[in-house]
Amino acid sequence: MPIEIVCKIKFAEEDAKPKEKEAGDEQSLLGAAQGAAAPRDLATFASTSTLHGLGRACGRGPHGLRRTLWALALLTSLAAFLYQAAGLARGYLTRPHLVAMDPAAPAPAAGFPAVTLCNINRFRHSALSDADIFHLANLTGLPPKDRDGHRAAGLRYPEPDMVDILNRTGHQLADMLKSCNFSGHHCSASNFSVVYTRYGKCYTFNADPQSSLPSRAGGMGSGLEIMLDIQQEEYLPIWRETNETSFEAGIRVQIHSQEEPPYIHQLGFGVSPGFQTFVSCQEQRPWGNCRAESGLREPELQGYSAYSVSACRLRCEKEAVLQRCHCRMVHMPGNETICPPNIYIECADHTLDSLGGGSEGPCFCPTPCNLTRYGKEISMVRIPNRGSARYLARKYNRNETYIRENFLVLDVFFEALTSEAMEQRAAYGLSALLGDLGGQMGLFIGASILTLLEILDYIYEVSWDRLKRVWRRPKTPLRTSTGGISTLGLQELKEQSPCPSRGHVEGGGASGLLPNHHHPPGPRGGLFEDFAC
Repeated sequence: MPIEIVCKIKFAEEDAKPKEKEAGDEQSLLGAAQGAAAPRDLATFASTSTLHGLGRACGRGPHGLRRTLWALALLTSLAAFLYQAAGLARGYLTRPHLVAMDPAAPAPAAGFPAVTLCNINRFRHSALSDADIFHLANLTGLPPKDRDGHRAAGLRYPEPDMVDILNRTGHQLADMLKSCNFSGHHCSASNFSVVYTRYGKCYTFNADPQSSLPSRAGGMGSGLEIMLDIQQEEYLPIWRETNETSFEAGIRVQIHSQEEPPYIHQLGFGVSPGFQTFVSCQEQRPWGNCRAESGLREPELQGYSAYSVSACRLRCEKEAVLQRCHCRMVHMPGNETICPPNIYIECADHTLDSLGGGSEGPCFCPTPCNLTRYGKEISMVRIPNRGSARYLARKYNRNETYIRENFLVLDVFFEALTSEAMEQRAAYGLSALLGDLGGQMGLFIGASILTLLEILDYIYEVSWDRLKRVWRRPKTPLRTSTGGISTLGLQELKEQSPCPSRGHVEGGGASGLLPNHHHPPGPRGGLFEDFAC
C-alpha cells in the first residue's frame, strides 16, 4: 500500500515576505532559466531613451504638475515638428526646378525652323455654295442665300465633306502670297505645305524634317521674308455671333521645329495688316524631365513620327472628341470618321472644356528629352509709306486704301547662329529634404535617426513579448504552496532526494543510509530505504 508523507512547515511572517531585491533576483534567475528576458516597461525605456524630454515626461517618479508640463511641452514640440515636416514634404513633391542657360558657340549653319501661317478668316465668302452655307450654319452663323424659303425637309443636299469644304473655301496661298524670299533666294507657294489646324486650311514653310533648309547667317535678310494679302473682302459678314466668330483681321503665325505639329490656336501669335513684323528668333534646347536616361522610352503617338507636347495635346483632344462625338476633327490625326459641320462647333467646345490644363488636368503631357523651342522678339513698323503705296497700288492693280488694309510683311530670321541650352535642375532634392527634416527634428524634439531606431526597437520588443504570451500555454506547476505550508508528494521527494540510485547500492558502493541504520531482512528497495534517505 503506497504511503504519502506530507511535510508541513510554518514560516514566520517576516521570513515569508522576501525582500524586493531578492524577488527581483529570483525573477531574473527564473527569466534566465526560461531563456527570454522580460521586456522593458515604458518608464525604463523613457529613462534610457535619447529623445529629449521623454524621460522627464514618462520616467519614474510621482505624477505631478511638473511632469504634466513636460508632457505638454513634448507633445507641442512633436506637433510643431510634424507640421514643419509636412510642409517640407509638400514642397519636395512639387518638384521645383531651376533653369540654367548655357549659350553654345556660333555654328557655321543652323537649321531654319518651320513657319506655319493661317488666315484668321476660315472660309472665303465668295467660295461658299448654298449647300456649304446650309451645312455650316452653326459654325458661321450665316443664313441661307435665298432667305425666303429654305426648309430642312425640302432640301436634298448631299452629305457634307469637311475636308472638301476647307480645301475649296479656305484662302489659297497662291492668291495671298505676293512675294517670297529666303536668304536672298526667291521662293513661291510650292515651298509651302498644306496643314489643317483649328483655323482651317493653313500653310507651313520648311515643313520637311528630311530636307530642312539651313540658315547661314543671322540678322535681317538671312531668313524668310514674305508679303501677304489677307483678302479682307473675302471675310465672312457677321450675321449672328457664334463661338467661332472672328472680329480680327490678319494672320496667325507659329514658329516651331519640323518634328512638332503646329498647335497654332494656343502657341501662335498674330500679325496685323498695314505693318511689317520682324521676328528675331533664338534657338533654345531645354532639357526637361528626361525619361530616356532612366530607361523609359518616349511614348509613340499614332499619326506622328516623334513625340512632342503638341502631338500629345492633339491626341488628348482627339480622344475627348471621340468619346463625346464618336468622330474626329479635320486637324486631328487618324482614320476615324470626320465630324460633320452641324456638330463641329459642339465637339470643339467640348474639347476645350474637357481637357483642362497643366500637369493636373486629365491630359498630362510631360516634357520630352529632346525639345527645340524658338525664343522670339517681335517688333513692327508701319507699311506702306506714301511713296511705296502708289507703287504697290500700280504693281498689284489695287488702290492705296486696299494696300494699307490688306498687305503685310513678315520677316523671320535668326538673331545669331547660336543656340541656348536650357538645363532644368532640381531646386529641392532628396538630400536637401533629409537635411531640413534632420534640422527640424533636432530643433523641436532633439531626435536623430538612432532615436527613431530606439523607438522602433522598443515597439518590436513589446509586440514580440505579447505575441509570445498569446502563443505560450501555461504549464501545471509540480510544487504548490499555500500560505506558509508546503506539500511534497512522495514521488517528488524521491526525485529530489540526494540518495544514489538503486543500482549503485546494489553495486556495493558507499551507501547513503544513516550510519546506524541497517538493511532489514527482506527485499531491497522498500519503504524503509526511501524514508531513510
